[in-house]
Amino acid sequence: MSEFVRTETIDAVTTVTIDRPDLHNAFNEVVMAEISDAFTVAGKDASVRAIVLRSEGKSFSAGADINWMKRMVDYSLDENVKDAFVLSNMLRTIRECPKPVIMRVQGATFGGGVGLVAAADMAVAVESAFFCLSEVKLGIVPAVISPFLLEKIGLTHARRYGLTAERFGAQEAKRIGLLSECVASVEAMDAWIDDVVAALKKNGPQAVAACKKVFFEVADAGWNESHNITTKCIAERRVSPEGQEGLKAFLEKRKPNWIA
Repeated sequence: MSEFVRTETIDAVTTVTIDRPDLHNAFNEVVMAEISDAFTVAGKDASVRAIVLRSEGKSFSAGADINWMKRMVDYSLDENVKDAFVLSNMLRTIRECPKPVIMRVQGATFGGGVGLVAAADMAVAVESAFFCLSEVKLGIVPAVISPFLLEKIGLTHARRYGLTAERFGAQEAKRIGLLSECVASVEAMDAWIDDVVAALKKNGPQAVAACKKVFFEVADAGWNESHNITTKCIAERRVSPEGQEGLKAFLEKRKPNWIA
């Protein structure tokens, strides 16, 4: 039984909810382990077509829990390295999850909370949401989240907001690529998620997982290596049972078997 994170699966969508509204959904080692476990389980569930991460209360996530930070002050270098790996592993579990991952963002999102958003495939926020890479104000650095941040918003924007620790709003977050969409209300946010999930459900689930995987592989590869990765990927998909079904359904002008 999880202490701070709950999951629910309805109509092939797993919703992972951080439930620490009194602490602005800040995370410690327990919260991070529970999020990692939730994504690992949902990622292996063949019936799940998408995962939505949300949180209770007025804030999405304040980043690190203050009590966790108090403990870190007294950690040795080796203990801090081990501790940082917990955060890194959580973010990698989200990023590398074979299911499409959508973040549902409201209110304040600070530090590691921004890392959560950056690790997702898509994210939507209400216009009143705001973000801050606040680490340098504390004399530390957004190091662990930086690979996810750079992948999502690029070096130019990361340099500005990482160095200044300025707060920026949801419209700016969309402009720089952290968010997929910015909407006026919570109702509109949920409607946007419903539309995206409906689109995802029309696609071959194994193809979606393969699509995520090949994008990441190509992003880290040179042109020559990409040639080998991509040609092998498409060939494998064409001869796979799902690929065969999808191609035949298209040619026969019928729905593929993954659409009810």
